[in-house]
Amino acid sequence: MAKKGAETCSWTLSMFMFLFLFLINLPALYGEELESLLPFRASIKDPLGFLSNWSSSTSFCNWHGITCGNPPHVKKIELSGKNISGKISVSIFQLQYVEIIDLSDNQLSGEIPRNLFSCPSLLHLNLSNNNLSGPLPIISISRLETLDLSNNMLSGKIPDNIGLLWSLKFLDLGGNILVGKIPNSISNLTVLKVFTLASNQLVGQIPGEIGRMKNLKWIYLGYNNLSGEIPKEIGDLTSLNHLDLVYNDLSGQIPSSLGNLINLQYLFLYKNKLTGPIPRSLFNLKKLVSLDLSDNSLSGEIPELISELQNLEILHLFSNNLNGKIPAALASLPRLQVLQLWSNKLSGKIPEDLGRRNNLTIVDLSSNFLVGKIPKSLCNSGRLFKLILFSNSLQGEIPQSLSSCISLRRVRIQNNRLSGDLSPEFTKLPLVYFLDVSGNNLSGRIDGQKWDMPSLEMLSLAKNKIFGELPGSFGSGKLQNLDLSENQFSGNIPKSFGRLSDLMLLQLSENKLSGNIPEELSSCKKLVSLDLSHNHLSGNIPINLAELPALGQLDLSANQLSGEIPPNLGRMESLGEVNISHNHFHGRLPSTGAFLSINASAVAGNDLCGGDASSGLPPCKNLKSRMWWYVLTCFLVVLAMFTLAALVILFIQRRKELELKRVENEDGILWEMQFFDSRASKSITIDDILSSAKQENVIMREGKERSYRGKSFMISNMQFVVKEMNDANSIPPSFWSVIAEFGRLRHPNIIRLIGVCRSTEKGVFLVYGNAEGKILSEILGNLSWERRRKIAIGIAKALHFLHGYCSPSVLVGIISLEKVLVDGKDEARLILDLPGRLACTDKCLIIPSDCVAPEARQSKDISEQSDIYGFGLFLIELLTGKSPADTEFGMHENIVEWARYCYSDCHLDVWIDRMIRGDATTDHNQNEIVETMNLALHCTATDPMARPCASDVLKTLQSVLISSSSCVSVLKFSSTNY
Repeated sequence: MAKKGAETCSWTLSMFMFLFLFLINLPALYGEELESLLPFRASIKDPLGFLSNWSSSTSFCNWHGITCGNPPHVKKIELSGKNISGKISVSIFQLQYVEIIDLSDNQLSGEIPRNLFSCPSLLHLNLSNNNLSGPLPIISISRLETLDLSNNMLSGKIPDNIGLLWSLKFLDLGGNILVGKIPNSISNLTVLKVFTLASNQLVGQIPGEIGRMKNLKWIYLGYNNLSGEIPKEIGDLTSLNHLDLVYNDLSGQIPSSLGNLINLQYLFLYKNKLTGPIPRSLFNLKKLVSLDLSDNSLSGEIPELISELQNLEILHLFSNNLNGKIPAALASLPRLQVLQLWSNKLSGKIPEDLGRRNNLTIVDLSSNFLVGKIPKSLCNSGRLFKLILFSNSLQGEIPQSLSSCISLRRVRIQNNRLSGDLSPEFTKLPLVYFLDVSGNNLSGRIDGQKWDMPSLEMLSLAKNKIFGELPGSFGSGKLQNLDLSENQFSGNIPKSFGRLSDLMLLQLSENKLSGNIPEELSSCKKLVSLDLSHNHLSGNIPINLAELPALGQLDLSANQLSGEIPPNLGRMESLGEVNISHNHFHGRLPSTGAFLSINASAVAGNDLCGGDASSGLPPCKNLKSRMWWYVLTCFLVVLAMFTLAALVILFIQRRKELELKRVENEDGILWEMQFFDSRASKSITIDDILSSAKQENVIMREGKERSYRGKSFMISNMQFVVKEMNDANSIPPSFWSVIAEFGRLRHPNIIRLIGVCRSTEKGVFLVYGNAEGKILSEILGNLSWERRRKIAIGIAKALHFLHGYCSPSVLVGIISLEKVLVDGKDEARLILDLPGRLACTDKCLIIPSDCVAPEARQSKDISEQSDIYGFGLFLIELLTGKSPADTEFGMHENIVEWARYCYSDCHLDVWIDRMIRGDATTDHNQNEIVETMNLALHCTATDPMARPCASDVLKTLQSVLISSSSCVSVLKFSSTNY
C-alpha cells in the first residue's frame, strides 16, 4: 500500500514538473509563431482591410483567418478570396503546428519560397488561382495530403522528388506553364486520389507506372503536348471515376483494357490523334455517364452494344471517320440527353424511335450522309432545345411535332432536301433565338401567318422557293440577322423593318422585290451589312442611309434604281464595300470614302462619271445650263462685291490667328507658337500652357514625358490637354512644315491637336483639345467585355481613318493603353504623337521594344504594318489584361508568343482577363472574344506582309459582332455546331 502511494506521489510530481516547464516555455513558443506571422503580414497588401486586426497588440488566435488549437498554436491560415496581393513571406512556412494554409483566389505574385518548407504538421496547402511564378518548390513534408498550386504561372519541370510526398491524396498542378515529362516517381504516390496536371506544356508519354496508383479516382492530364499511346496499365485503376486526357497528341488505338474500369463515369479522350475502332470493351462500363471521343480519327461503326450503357447521358463522337448507320440501340438509352455525332461519314436513316424513350436536350447529327425523314419523336422528352441536322440529305416535311416543341432554342436544319410549307405553329415557337432552314426546297407563303417568336435573333430562310410578300413582322424586337435571299418574294420591302433596332445584317438579294428602298431602314442604327441586290427595286437611294453609323457593306446591284449617288454616302467612315452596278444611276461618282479606288465591276452598267482610273468611268463634263448661268451671274456679281471684302478681311484675320507667332512669357523666355483652331488661338496664352504643367495636373505619364490637364484663364470653360516633351532633339527637322497638316486631322476617335509651342530652352509643348475621360490603362481592370469591345472598334476606326483617308497616311508609332482616353460613354480617343517622331535619328526617343513590331525595333522605321502590329498588341491587352512590358510570360519571350500558345492550347479562362470571365459564360461573348484574339494574332504576325490592312481590321471587328453567334470557334463547347 505504501509502495502504491509512493508511485502515485511520484506520478503527480512528474505531471506538475511537465506543466511547470510547459508554462515556462509557452511565451517563447507563442513569440516564435508571432514572429513568423508578422513578416507575412508586412509583405501583403490588403485593400479590403480583412487583415486589419493582425497586430501584436492582440492574440493571433483572434486574428481574421487564423484558427488555433488547444494548446493555442496556429492550426489553420485561411485567407482564400480576400483580394490580397504581394509576395509570400518565407516565415509563414516556419510555423511548426499549422495544418492548413489556404491562400487561394488572390493576387499573390513572385516565387514560392524554395527549400524552406519546415512545417512538419502541414496537411493541406492551397495556393491556387494567384499570379505566382518561378519553378515548383522542393517540398519534403511527408504528412502533406493536399497540394494545390493550380492556375498560376509556375514554370520549369516537375521535380523527381515529388514521389516522396507519399501521403498525398490530392495533387493539382494544372493551369501553369510546366514543361518536360511526367516523372516516373509520380507512381510512388500510391494513396493519391485526385491527379491533375492539365493545361501545361508537358511532353512525352504518360508513364505506364501510373497503373500502380490503385487509389486514383480522378486523372486530368488534358491540354498538354503528351504523345505516344494511352498506357494499357490505366486499365488496372479500377477505382477510377474520371479519366480526362483531352487536347494532347496521343496516338494509336484506345486500349481495350479501359473496359476494366468498372467504376468509370466520365471518359474524355477528345482532341487527340487516336485511330482504329471504338473498343467493344468500352460498352462494359455500365456506370458511364459521359463519353467523349470526338476530334480524333476513329473509324468503323458505332456498335449496337451501346445499349449496355443505360446510365449514359452525354455521347460525343463527332469529328471522326465513323461510318455505317446510327445504331437503333441509342433510342433505348433512357438517360441520354446530349447526342453529338456530327462531321463523320454516317449514312442511312436517323433511328425512327430516337427520342421516344430518351431524355434528349441536344441532338447534332450534321455534316454526314443521312437520308430519310426527321423522326417525329425527337422532342418527346419536352426538353429538346438544340436541334442541328444541317448538311445531310434529309427529305420530307418538317415534322409537326417540332412545331409544338416549345423547348427549342436553336434549330439548324439547312442544306438538306426538306420540302413543304412552314406550318403556322412553327413560326410561334417562343424560345427559338436561332433558326436556319436555308438551302432546302421549302415553298409556300409566309406572309399570311402570324409570326410570334419573341426570342428570335437570327433567321435564315435563304435558298428556298418561298413566294409572296415579306411579312411585316417576325414577332421579335431582338432580330440581329435576317437572311431571306434567293427566294421568290415579291412586293415592297416593309417599312416596319425600320423598327428592327438590333438588326445588323439584312440579306434580301435575288428575289422579285419592287418599289422604293424604304427610308425607315435608316433607323436600324446597328446595321452593318445591307444586301438588296438582284431585285426590281426602283427610285433613288435614300439620302438618310448615310446616317447608319456602322454600315460597312452595301450592295444595291442589279436593280432599277435611278438618280444620282448621294454625296454623303462617300462621307460614311464605316462604309468599306459598296456595289451599285447595273442600275440607272447618273451623275458624278462621289470621290471620297468607299468610292475611292472602287472596282469597275461595282459601278458598271450605269451612266456615271468621275472616280479614279480603277473605276473605269469617263471624266465628268460641265453639265450646267448656260441660261441658268446667265440668270445667276448678275445676282452673284452684286452679292460678291458686298461679301468679298468681308471674306478677305475675315480670312486675313483668321490666317494671322493661325500663323506661327513668337511670344514671350512672364519670365522673358521666347516661345514659337502656332494654333490650328481659331477659338484656341484667342483663348489660350503661353502662360496658360506653362501654368498647367504642374504635378497636380498630371493625367498621363510616358517615360520622362508628362501630359497635363489645363484651362484658359480668359474663358472659364475652355479646357485643354498639354503634353510636355523635354527632349527637343526628338523633334524632326521638318517640324513646322508638317505640323500644320497634322493639326488639320478631324476624327471623333482622335484627340485633336489644336496647337504647339516650343522653346530651345524649355522644350516643346503639344496642346490637344479637351477630351473628358480617363486613361484606359487606369480603368481597364473595371471594364466589361461589352465596353472593351466598343473601345477596340473606336481605335480601329481611328487607325482606318489615319491610314485610309489621310494623304499621305499618318502613322501612329506606338498604340498603347496610355495613349487612349475613354469618356463616360466608353468612346475611345487616341492621342497622337508628333508625325515621324520615331523615325528620326539615334538621339531620338528610345522605342520600347515590347511595344513595336519586330522590324521596327532596330531600324526605327515605322510603317502601316507596324501600326497594325501595335493594334494587335492593344487587342491582346484588352483581352488578357496583361501588358507587353510584363515579365511573367514563362518560357515565352513576349506577350505575343504567350498569347499564341494560350489561344491554341489553353482554356479560355486561362488567358482572358479575370474581370471579363463572367462575360465569357455566354456563347455570343465567347465567340466574340475568341475571334477578337484571332484577329490580334493576325495583326501581330512576324511577317509584315501577312498582317491585314486597317480597313480589313475594322471590317473584321465589325463582322465579329454579326457572326459571333454562329462563327466557328476553337473552344470545345462553342464549336460551329453549338
